[in-house]
Amino acid sequence: MTSAPVELPDHPGSRHLGDLNRGEVTWRVFLETRPGDGPARGRIHFVSKGGETTRSTGWIFVEATDQELVKRFHDFSAVELWKLLESLG
Repeated sequence: MTSAPVELPDHPGSRHLGDLNRGEVTWRVFLETRPGDGPARGRIHFVSKGGETTRSTGWIFVEATDQELVKRFHDFSAVELWKLLESLG
C-alpha cells in the first residue's frame, strides 16, 4: 500500500491510511473511527480512484482506544484488504 493525504468528506471521522493497487485498479483505503464513552469502533471504506464507487464494511473493529484501532488495522496485509474489498462487491 502507498500513502497520500486525502479526505473522505462523507465520513468526517475517516483518515486515509493508504492505497491498494493491482494493475490499473486503485482503491483508496480509509479507516473511520467512532470514539465514544465506551470502546472505540472502526470501519473501513474503500474508494475507487475516481471516487465514483465506495464500498464500506460494518463496524468491524472494537478496541479500547483509537490508537488500538489503527494498530489493529495495520495488522491486515494488502492481500487481506483485497479479500475484504472483494467480499463487499
